Amino acid sequence: MSAGITGLTLGWLKLFRPSVGILTLLLLVTSHAALAGRSSSSSALHLSKENRVEIVRSFTGGMVYARTTFPLGLIGLTLKHGKVTPSGSELEHMLGVSGAAARPGDPVSITSITIRDDHIHFEINGGPIRDPKWYDKLTITGANGTVPLPKSKSPGNIRGSFVDLYFDSDVHELTGPQLRELLSPVFDFQAKSSLEAYIETVPPKVRDAIKDHNVLVGMNREMLVYAKGLPNRKLRENDADTEHEDWIYGEPPHDVEFVRLVADEVVRVEVMKVNGERIVRTEKEVDAHAINDRRNSNQGVKGTDTAPNGPAPDRDPCARTPDGIQGTPPNSNPGNPPVPSSGCTPK
Repeated sequence: MSAGITGLTLGWLKLFRPSVGILTLLLLVTSHAALAGRSSSSSALHLSKENRVEIVRSFTGGMVYARTTFPLGLIGLTLKHGKVTPSGSELEHMLGVSGAAARPGDPVSITSITIRDDHIHFEINGGPIRDPKWYDKLTITGANGTVPLPKSKSPGNIRGSFVDLYFDSDVHELTGPQLRELLSPVFDFQAKSSLEAYIETVPPKVRDAIKDHNVLVGMNREMLVYAKGLPNRKLRENDADTEHEDWIYGEPPHDVEFVRLVADEVVRVEVMKVNGERIVRTEKEVDAHAINDRRNSNQGVKGTDTAPNGPAPDRDPCARTPDGIQGTPPNSNPGNPPVPSSGCTPK
């Protein structure tokens, strides 16, 4: 009886042995296919060396226009899934402490690009860290050996900032248009002038007023300069312990417009017509502070109610583009002052 059972067991083992070999072979083939598929998928997702070189070469040194405010200092912006941080009160605090490297509509230069595992680092206007100068590397050699010269504790004239574009995992293959689309919340690659870039960041009511060169009560200085340019004259006075400025546009025998600012806000607009008619507006028509808060929350995404709230820009946006809108003409050097149009005479 036992001999019969032993024979039966050996017979089953002989039948099972080829099955184990076939199963092992199938497992090896499946594992190899899975590894090959994973490798192919990985190579398709990861940024190739050629793509890295192309991105750095295409974007470095390019002049674009800012769509949001870049803070000065070692803490820049982070962009992920179309959302920019910091924003809101946190960004306002940073701007109050260190100032702004760029505001919406300002031309900026992408001076450095670093591609890391999960994000791409873009520096503008030289970045937040000043490169060492030749005199920072000087040393003195004497009887006691070589010692470096004392270095200044001042960080130097740093005017740059940065933005980090983050991905869900590794940086994957990207074309130029795809990367520009991802960067659209912070950079405008299509605008031909500072004004064209700026008006895309303000509500339609403010945008139309700027295009028509009209002043609205509640505008800030920057909106005013974009709408009317720099005034012919300025008067600063104190009225009931409140200091205000009157910006005067035009001269007789033409219409004369008096725009009163308290701090950074237009509070009164008075127009003296040639025929003697006097028009005064004091009711707030727009709220630049609220627009600014929304801009800091939405971070200048095209089509949102956004507007910077800060000091007037150094440039004069009086010059006209071919479409009749004031601003730096296309193909002009942003560093040169534009030629003012008629009726818009800088001081």
